Amino acid sequence: MNKIVPISLLFFLIGTVSLFAQVKKDTVLVVKDTSALQEIDPLTPAKAAFYSAILPGLGQVYNKKYWKVPLVYGAIGTSLYFYIDNNKKYHDYRDAYKRRLEGYSGDKYEFLDDSRLIAGQKFYQRNRDLSALFVVGFYVLNIIDANVDAALIQFNVNERLSLRPEIYPADVTFKPNVGLTFNYRF
Repeated sequence: MNKIVPISLLFFLIGTVSLFAQVKKDTVLVVKDTSALQEIDPLTPAKAAFYSAILPGLGQVYNKKYWKVPLVYGAIGTSLYFYIDNNKKYHDYRDAYKRRLEGYSGDKYEFLDDSRLIAGQKFYQRNRDLSALFVVGFYVLNIIDANVDAALIQFNVNERLSLRPEIYPADVTFKPNVGLTFNYRF
Protein backbone atom coordinates (compact mmCIF):
# COMPACT_ATOMS: atom_id res chain seq x y z
CA MET A 1 0.00 0.00 0.00
CA ASN A 2 2.92 2.27 0.66
CA LYS A 3 4.04 2.02 -2.94
CA ILE A 4 0.60 2.35 -4.47
CA VAL A 5 -0.03 5.88 -3.21
CA PRO A 6 3.19 7.45 -4.56
CA ILE A 7 2.86 5.62 -7.87
CA SER A 8 -0.75 6.70 -8.34
CA LEU A 9 0.22 10.27 -7.34
CA LEU A 10 3.00 10.17 -9.92
CA PHE A 11 0.63 8.97 -12.67
CA PHE A 12 -1.89 11.62 -11.68
CA LEU A 13 0.68 14.42 -11.95
CA ILE A 14 2.11 13.13 -15.24
CA GLY A 15 -1.36 12.67 -16.69
CA THR A 16 -2.41 16.23 -15.88
CA VAL A 17 0.69 17.90 -17.27
CA SER A 18 0.14 18.84 -20.88
CA LEU A 19 3.16 18.74 -23.10
CA PHE A 20 2.97 20.08 -26.63
CA ALA A 21 5.58 18.96 -29.12
CA GLN A 22 4.07 21.07 -31.87
CA VAL A 23 2.20 24.31 -31.82
CA LYS A 24 -1.38 23.89 -32.84
CA LYS A 25 -2.29 26.24 -35.65
CA ASP A 26 -5.73 27.57 -36.24
CA THR A 27 -6.86 26.66 -39.73
CA VAL A 28 -9.09 28.99 -41.57
CA LEU A 29 -11.35 27.38 -44.14
CA VAL A 30 -11.89 29.50 -47.21
CA VAL A 31 -14.82 28.62 -49.38
CA LYS A 32 -13.87 28.62 -53.03
CA ASP A 33 -16.40 30.17 -55.36
CA THR A 34 -17.04 27.44 -57.90
CA SER A 35 -19.64 29.42 -59.76
CA ALA A 36 -17.14 32.06 -60.89
CA LEU A 37 -16.31 31.68 -64.54
CA GLN A 38 -12.78 31.70 -65.83
CA GLU A 39 -11.82 34.52 -68.10
CA ILE A 40 -12.02 33.39 -71.71
CA ASP A 41 -10.13 35.33 -74.33
CA PRO A 42 -11.99 34.80 -77.62
CA LEU A 43 -8.97 35.95 -79.63
CA THR A 44 -6.60 33.27 -78.32
CA PRO A 45 -7.31 30.78 -81.17
CA ALA A 46 -6.90 33.54 -83.75
CA LYS A 47 -3.60 34.64 -82.20
CA ALA A 48 -2.27 31.09 -82.20
CA ALA A 49 -3.27 30.61 -85.84
CA PHE A 50 -1.70 33.93 -86.80
CA TYR A 51 1.55 33.07 -85.03
CA SER A 52 1.69 29.70 -86.79
CA ALA A 53 1.03 31.37 -90.12
CA ILE A 54 3.92 33.79 -89.57
CA LEU A 55 6.39 31.13 -88.39
CA PRO A 56 5.47 27.44 -88.33
CA GLY A 57 5.52 26.12 -84.77
CA LEU A 58 5.14 29.53 -83.13
CA GLY A 59 1.44 28.89 -82.47
CA GLN A 60 2.33 25.67 -80.69
CA VAL A 61 4.82 27.60 -78.54
CA TYR A 62 2.10 30.17 -77.81
CA ASN A 63 -0.15 27.31 -76.64
CA LYS A 64 2.73 25.93 -74.54
CA LYS A 65 2.74 22.65 -76.49
CA TYR A 66 6.48 22.65 -77.05
CA TRP A 67 6.66 18.96 -77.95
CA LYS A 68 4.76 19.63 -81.19
CA VAL A 69 7.37 22.02 -82.62
CA PRO A 70 9.82 19.27 -83.71
CA LEU A 71 6.91 17.41 -85.32
CA VAL A 72 5.94 20.50 -87.31
CA TYR A 73 9.48 21.17 -88.49
CA GLY A 74 10.10 17.49 -89.16
CA ALA A 75 7.02 17.18 -91.36
CA ILE A 76 7.58 20.42 -93.28
CA GLY A 77 11.35 19.89 -93.51
CA THR A 78 11.07 16.32 -94.81
CA SER A 79 8.54 17.35 -97.44
CA LEU A 80 10.71 20.29 -98.44
CA TYR A 81 13.78 18.03 -98.73
CA PHE A 82 11.94 15.67 -101.09
CA TYR A 83 10.66 18.65 -103.10
CA ILE A 84 14.21 19.97 -103.60
CA ASP A 85 15.63 16.52 -104.37
CA ASN A 86 12.91 15.64 -106.90
CA ASN A 87 13.19 19.07 -108.51
CA LYS A 88 16.95 18.61 -108.94
CA LYS A 89 16.52 15.16 -110.52
CA TYR A 90 13.70 16.45 -112.75
CA HIS A 91 15.96 19.21 -114.07
CA ASP A 92 18.82 16.71 -114.59
CA TYR A 93 16.61 14.47 -116.74
CA ARG A 94 15.13 17.45 -118.59
CA ASP A 95 18.54 18.96 -119.32
CA ALA A 96 19.88 15.58 -120.51
CA TYR A 97 16.89 15.20 -122.83
CA LYS A 98 17.29 18.75 -124.20
CA ARG A 99 21.01 18.17 -124.80
CA ARG A 100 20.22 14.94 -126.64
CA LEU A 101 17.68 16.78 -128.85
CA GLU A 102 20.35 19.37 -129.69
CA GLY A 103 22.70 16.59 -130.77
CA TYR A 104 25.08 16.46 -127.82
CA SER A 105 26.05 13.20 -126.16
CA GLY A 106 28.32 12.11 -123.35
CA ASP A 107 26.26 13.02 -120.31
CA LYS A 108 25.68 10.84 -117.25
CA TYR A 109 22.41 9.49 -118.72
CA GLU A 110 23.82 8.29 -122.04
CA PHE A 111 22.86 4.68 -121.19
CA LEU A 112 19.14 5.69 -121.30
CA ASP A 113 17.16 6.14 -124.48
CA ASP A 114 14.83 9.09 -125.13
CA SER A 115 11.67 7.36 -123.87
CA ARG A 116 13.36 6.57 -120.54
CA LEU A 117 14.48 10.20 -120.17
CA ILE A 118 10.90 11.37 -120.76
CA ALA A 119 9.56 8.79 -118.27
CA GLY A 120 12.15 9.94 -115.72
CA GLN A 121 11.08 13.56 -116.20
CA LYS A 122 7.43 12.69 -115.66
CA PHE A 123 8.22 10.56 -112.60
CA TYR A 124 10.29 13.23 -110.86
CA GLN A 125 7.91 16.02 -111.88
CA ARG A 126 4.99 14.12 -110.34
CA ASN A 127 6.94 13.44 -107.12
CA ARG A 128 8.06 17.08 -106.98
CA ASP A 129 4.48 18.28 -107.28
CA LEU A 130 3.30 15.85 -104.60
CA SER A 131 6.09 17.00 -102.29
CA ALA A 132 5.06 20.62 -102.81
CA LEU A 133 1.49 19.64 -101.98
CA PHE A 134 2.71 17.97 -98.77
CA VAL A 135 4.70 21.09 -97.79
CA VAL A 136 1.60 23.25 -98.19
CA GLY A 137 -0.59 20.63 -96.49
CA PHE A 138 1.65 20.36 -93.42
CA TYR A 139 1.90 24.16 -93.23
CA VAL A 140 -1.91 24.48 -93.23
CA LEU A 141 -2.21 21.58 -90.77
CA ASN A 142 0.20 23.42 -88.46
CA ILE A 143 -2.07 26.47 -88.50
CA ILE A 144 -5.22 24.41 -87.92
CA ASP A 145 -3.59 22.50 -85.06
CA ALA A 146 -2.56 25.72 -83.30
CA ASN A 147 -6.07 27.16 -83.70
CA VAL A 148 -7.89 24.06 -82.45
CA ASP A 149 -5.47 23.53 -79.58
CA ALA A 150 -5.91 27.13 -78.41
CA ALA A 151 -9.70 26.73 -78.55
CA LEU A 152 -9.59 23.48 -76.56
CA ILE A 153 -7.37 24.97 -73.85
CA GLN A 154 -10.30 27.20 -72.90
CA PHE A 155 -12.76 24.30 -72.86
CA ASN A 156 -14.25 23.82 -69.39
CA VAL A 157 -13.58 20.34 -68.04
CA ASN A 158 -14.36 19.86 -64.36
CA GLU A 159 -16.23 17.53 -62.04
CA ARG A 160 -19.48 19.44 -62.34
CA LEU A 161 -20.01 18.01 -65.80
CA SER A 162 -19.23 14.33 -66.13
CA LEU A 163 -20.11 11.28 -68.14
CA ARG A 164 -19.33 8.06 -66.31
CA PRO A 165 -20.09 4.38 -66.79
CA GLU A 166 -22.09 2.88 -63.96
CA ILE A 167 -23.30 -0.58 -62.93
CA TYR A 168 -26.63 -0.51 -61.13
CA PRO A 169 -29.13 -3.20 -60.09
CA ALA A 170 -32.40 -3.63 -61.97
CA ASP A 171 -35.52 -2.55 -60.07
CA VAL A 172 -37.31 -5.90 -60.04
CA THR A 173 -34.75 -8.66 -60.56
CA PHE A 174 -31.73 -6.95 -58.96
CA LYS A 175 -29.51 -8.19 -61.79
CA PRO A 176 -26.64 -5.85 -62.59
CA ASN A 177 -27.22 -3.50 -65.51
CA VAL A 178 -24.59 -1.45 -67.26
CA GLY A 179 -25.42 2.13 -68.11
CA LEU A 180 -24.01 5.53 -68.80
CA THR A 181 -24.89 8.45 -66.55
CA PHE A 182 -24.69 12.08 -67.49
CA ASN A 183 -24.35 14.35 -64.45
CA TYR A 184 -24.44 18.10 -64.21
CA ARG A 185 -24.19 19.66 -60.76
CA PHE A 186 -25.23 23.23 -60.11
